[in-house]
Amino acid sequence: MIVNGPVVRVWGIGAIVASAFAGALLLAAATPVGAQAPAPDPEDVKEGMSIYRSKADCQTCHGWAADGRKMDTQMPDAPNLRTTRLGRAGILYAIRCGRPGRGMPAFDRQAYKDPSRCNNTTEADLQKNNLDLVTPAATLQPREIEMVADFLFAKAIGKGALDTRAKCVEYWGEEQDVCDELK
Repeated sequence: MIVNGPVVRVWGIGAIVASAFAGALLLAAATPVGAQAPAPDPEDVKEGMSIYRSKADCQTCHGWAADGRKMDTQMPDAPNLRTTRLGRAGILYAIRCGRPGRGMPAFDRQAYKDPSRCNNTTEADLQKNNLDLVTPAATLQPREIEMVADFLFAKAIGKGALDTRAKCVEYWGEEQDVCDELK
């Protein structure tokens, strides 16, 4: 309940969960001017791509190029990660906690079991509000979540469309058959 002068507003847990998630993403999207993370280890980027493509199977919804062109019509529509405005903390939060009710699974095995992980929200809170959480292809260790973020920031986020052969080869790190279709 929020008391504001003579007006008393009662928020349902769904509104609280949604506003907590939105607030976390907005805060996480903000990057201080001039702040720059150190370049990720190239091996972590390579491993992050492998996790993205295989273990976590992110490409099924986000596409092999992380451009939102899903590979399986049965899967939910997912955003184009190449154009996301989320900062690193926002990406890490989305991978760790998912998007309840929106098709994005939580890849942290303890996401809604340990209330401290996802804005003090529990599985019971999600159930009370009929917010389903998709089961991930696999859960990820915290370091694996970091490597997926390393991959996305090194190869996809802010990199523009994957529309030339040169960009395709740079993305994959080597020649791939799929790059032959591009000029």
